[in-house]
Amino acid sequence: MALLTSSKKVRFVPDQFMKYNVVIIGAGPAGIFTALELVRGGSTKKILMVEKGCEIEKRRCPKIKTEKCVGCQPCHITTGFSGAGAFSDGKLSLSYEVGGDFPSLIGERKAQELIDYADKIYLEFGADTRVEGIGQTEKVKDIRKRAIQAGLKLVDCPIRHLGTEKAQEIYRSIEQYLQAHGVDMMFGYECCDIMHKDGVCSGVLVQKMHTGQTEEIFADSVVIAAGRRGADWLEKICAKYDIAHRSGTVDIGVRVEVRNEIMEDVNNVLYESKLIGYPKPFKNKVRTFCQNPGGFVSQENYDNDLAVVNGHSYKELKSDNTNLAILCSHNFTEPFNQPIAYAQKVGELTNMLGAGHIMVQRYGDILDGKRTWAKELSQSNVRPTLVDAVAGDITAGMPYRAMINIINFIQAVDHVVPGFAGTETLLYSPELKFYSNKVKMTQELDTNIKGLYCLGDSSGWTRGLMMASIMGVTMGRKLC
Repeated sequence: MALLTSSKKVRFVPDQFMKYNVVIIGAGPAGIFTALELVRGGSTKKILMVEKGCEIEKRRCPKIKTEKCVGCQPCHITTGFSGAGAFSDGKLSLSYEVGGDFPSLIGERKAQELIDYADKIYLEFGADTRVEGIGQTEKVKDIRKRAIQAGLKLVDCPIRHLGTEKAQEIYRSIEQYLQAHGVDMMFGYECCDIMHKDGVCSGVLVQKMHTGQTEEIFADSVVIAAGRRGADWLEKICAKYDIAHRSGTVDIGVRVEVRNEIMEDVNNVLYESKLIGYPKPFKNKVRTFCQNPGGFVSQENYDNDLAVVNGHSYKELKSDNTNLAILCSHNFTEPFNQPIAYAQKVGELTNMLGAGHIMVQRYGDILDGKRTWAKELSQSNVRPTLVDAVAGDITAGMPYRAMINIINFIQAVDHVVPGFAGTETLLYSPELKFYSNKVKMTQELDTNIKGLYCLGDSSGWTRGLMMASIMGVTMGRKLC
């Protein structure tokens, strides 16, 4: 096997024939913690991580300098070592109640034990010891009271905020640790297929980005941890090879931005207020997600030039605004079974209306039935932190059901956070979360295909850094 063994820099050069004990597709938290637990558990297995993006030290979004998205392929925000979530805001939810359905598979008590364990690992690699959202019980009670009065549920989850820039340092340390302990890494390669015969997975077929060069990699165990970006691809793989799965939920929504003064009390008490509601008339589940006090709205690019909105939150650099997502969950029944494709079409339509850009509209203009103009944004108290967002009419691209749910949910949140439903509150679109394909598996993470395992957000079982991390820990312990 041709590679350098220096812990400072490991350059992987593939041979014509490669055989590993474990191949991990995707270098996000689920894949990272699978490899990390194997190494920390003393395993002597040969491990390879395959990542579509680049090493974390090369992940640099040009938009910082250009002030507009230049369409990197693949996107440096959504791909690369540490994945999309770690590179965006770096928040670790320290309660099993937040982050997906994995606790229902392994048990809530076990999930919390794993969260505590993974949290210690993050601390070992340099995470901030401060935990947000604890120690102000009476103020939390007051916020919960207002939420109940508004028909909402408050989930007060302790948060360890890594910060976008600090998260990069932490994951860089983990990357170096894994390389120093013999974990091979192929950057700039995407998995295009698995090798499958008679119900057994024997490896993967990978392709080098930009050149199209393909490599066959044989493995005893294949771990797919492709993240949200890989959810659509994994859904196709499941259909192709009859991997047991079911279509689940897809989230369609907006990124909301308000002045820090509006969110000040909630930011100081909870840092991230997780509110859940089922607004009339449709009663879909609507929730807040990924709150960033003093943060910045950002753009992510997926395949086929799909531009979606997200949010960043740094430890040091702060803006005058707080942003958060409001997501409406959609569950489909027969005969429709393509929820990811549905969400993508919503995003494509909104992108078309915005001439390829993220669109932004003031909440008051939505209620008045009019579009927002750039001049109106320039005169508002809330100035967009996504400077190349295009003022327009997001309601022209958002499905009616989702838009009504979002409007009614914002009005409910206004009872908890007075001023949230202000005229100048900004709504960016589209915010999409692709979780819909849920792979069926046992408590031991076995699928119906021998030697194939599916982890993290692309598996449909997790939603966020910490839950993906503990699913990786569980996988690493099994493979040990």
